[in-house]
Amino acid sequence: MSSVASAIAAGWDSYGRIVATLIRVTGDWTLAEDCAQEAMAAALERWPRDGVPDNPGGWLLTVARNRAVDVLRRAAVENRKLQEVAMLWNADPPPPGPEIEDDRLRLIFTCCHPALALEARVALTLRTIGGVPTADIARAFLVTESAMTRRITRAKSKIADARIPYRVPTGEALAERLPGVLAVLYLLFTRGYDADGEPAFADEAIRLTRLLAALMPGESEVASLLALCLLQHSRRRARRDANGDLVTLDRQDRSKWDRAAIAEGLEILLRTPVQGPYALQARIAACHAAGDDTDWLSIAGWYDELVRIQPSPVVALNRAVAHGYAFGPAEGLALLAAARSGGALDGYPAAIAVEADLTLRSGDAFRAAELFRAAAAEAPSEVERRALLTRAAEAVTGGPGAGPRR
Repeated sequence: MSSVASAIAAGWDSYGRIVATLIRVTGDWTLAEDCAQEAMAAALERWPRDGVPDNPGGWLLTVARNRAVDVLRRAAVENRKLQEVAMLWNADPPPPGPEIEDDRLRLIFTCCHPALALEARVALTLRTIGGVPTADIARAFLVTESAMTRRITRAKSKIADARIPYRVPTGEALAERLPGVLAVLYLLFTRGYDADGEPAFADEAIRLTRLLAALMPGESEVASLLALCLLQHSRRRARRDANGDLVTLDRQDRSKWDRAAIAEGLEILLRTPVQGPYALQARIAACHAAGDDTDWLSIAGWYDELVRIQPSPVVALNRAVAHGYAFGPAEGLALLAAARSGGALDGYPAAIAVEADLTLRSGDAFRAAELFRAAAAEAPSEVERRALLTRAAEAVTGGPGAGPRR
């Protein structure tokens, strides 16, 4: 990568900082985003021609600041606000300090406010903090660009109309709000990690979680979420074959796993206490990533703890898988039946696929094939449908068999 390209890529790390600070000063979300975008566009135009400045981040801050001043002056806003913006940075801005770092943290908590719908939080986080184009966000949510533009605009309007405070909560309020922020970041990650997801979204989720971990170093669940995403994403290059089809965990070429990401995730867990659901999920991911074989006994134990503190049908389903591999398919089928007893998993393709896998391992290949085909009929994506139909064919032909679909 050339020095210009490297500098521009690094400059995107300043994007959220520029947006956050301009929002604090002007209170105008659209203005802040426009100015940050124009600063990046100016860098793309000028740096290849004039060379990379000594302080690329400072250069971007200055350009964005000057653009904000011009817009505010033309709009004839009240003078005090204009002076506040004009004095924000000198010609050679200082490196980010605590106040600017706090701006980014404020922005994350504002974008993820519980007054907004969950998908609106994810979209606003992508657009405002990550600078992801609206068209890309729309594609991930399977809506038109104009529909996504309206959705993001409504979210910003709700923040303004409801006078949602631009701040990081403290005390009990922080404990109440942080899980919602982490849920947004993890949903963003899964949008990229899922079979038909946008890989760049997973990368962006990791970047934002890394930023949050740096800004909140004492929060174990933030560090645990970062470790979880790193450990899961480490397998991204091995999850598809040459035809683009899914490869189950037991068949993946582990030489393709990102060992640096695994090492970082494991190192984070060594210094992070087990204090919540993300910590438990990260340790489950570690049992898959560490070593050459999956430690199903440990995974079953972690799921026992996870279902105790975060009971949900999906967690119970995954616990059935773990126990099925640790203690045999009969145990897994018994736990699966219990998980389904409330009806929440009716028609859920993953639950049907789990039953198919456990049924196959218990020796009933033809019933398993029927179940795999039933799961394929309900699959949310074409790539998952093909994978399930392949499993159905293998069940009756004595193929390689089924592995855990993770």
